Amino acid sequence: MPVKNRFAELLPEITAWRRDFHAHPELLFDVHRTAARVAELCRAFGCDEVVEGVGRTGVVAVIRGRSDRSGRAIGLRADMDALPIVEQTGRDYASKSPGRMHACGHDGHTAMLLGAAKYLAETRNFDGRVVLLFQPAEEGGGGGREMVEAGALERWNVSEVYGMHNQPGLPVGHFAIRPGPLMAAADQFEIRVTGKGGHAAKPHETVDPMVISAQIILGLQTIASRIVDPLKQVVVSVCTITSDSPAHNVIPQVVVMKGTVRSFDKAVRALAEEKVKAIVSGIAGTFGASGEVIWHPGYPATVNAAENTGFALEVARGIAGEAAVIDDIAPQMGAEDFSYMLEARPGAYIFVGNGETASVHHPAYDFDDDAIPFGASWFAGMVEARLPAG
Repeated sequence: MPVKNRFAELLPEITAWRRDFHAHPELLFDVHRTAARVAELCRAFGCDEVVEGVGRTGVVAVIRGRSDRSGRAIGLRADMDALPIVEQTGRDYASKSPGRMHACGHDGHTAMLLGAAKYLAETRNFDGRVVLLFQPAEEGGGGGREMVEAGALERWNVSEVYGMHNQPGLPVGHFAIRPGPLMAAADQFEIRVTGKGGHAAKPHETVDPMVISAQIILGLQTIASRIVDPLKQVVVSVCTITSDSPAHNVIPQVVVMKGTVRSFDKAVRALAEEKVKAIVSGIAGTFGASGEVIWHPGYPATVNAAENTGFALEVARGIAGEAAVIDDIAPQMGAEDFSYMLEARPGAYIFVGNGETASVHHPAYDFDDDAIPFGASWFAGMVEARLPAG
């Protein structure tokens, strides 16, 4: 099952869709143009059902196979939203929307799934139904959660679900995956330390929240180094620190810090939240200040089911060959809201090579259109492998 010849024929057309999406990036749930174009194309392909507005602005398209003896439905998901980044690629199809850019390749994911949709609607060489899930707001909005809560999996009786992301640094034509945790849970926190401000020349008359905050930042590092089992990964990062001080010689009254916690294990995730709050309260109280933590739960960990990872591997190896497929890539501390779908249904998430380009979320990132036949072949191949016609 190598790259399907049909996708070589369709490559110029799929590339044109991808570059159109790239030139017109949209953020979070405000993907109205993209979603409308996706729905228009799915109807033109002859999809049996196309429903818009699922999970606010998501699109679901259904293709029935030549038969439905199995009664099963396989879900395939692609994300549609872009990022608030100023593009620096210089491409002739670069973003026409200032301050917005497809810097994560979601335009490529959407185009590859559309290519697979066109092929599957033409051939229908499977027994059952494929449910195409075009999702908004992956970049921080939780569109995957919205689609699950809107009943996208229950309404169309999806029994297993698969997704894909491009991977800069992995050669085009290669795939990478692993069973179990693949991407981390991502929580955010805001810490507010309130002391007693004053003149910088009289620190003894103050309760300096800057010094206290420095102690808190150091204390938080013990969560990874001394509290959590060293064989279980966790990252605690304080990324911003601001104060209400108006000048270089004024000790502030309030300091605010913001950061993130990344983890894979649910127990570690809960422990990290508990210890962040305890460390902030304890250190602040020791110095006579108050410390408040506002916790923002983020995406859960993306966890591939072992059996479904095996199915995904088999299809990837059939397309790219054994040597071009990594079956135990190291887990990544980035987060992905396909995790909500994997919590609701068994399935797997795989990386497809994007070659030597800038990393995702970088203004010079560039999706490699040569990856399209591989990604589209994998999407289509998952359907034909999991819903065999014969």
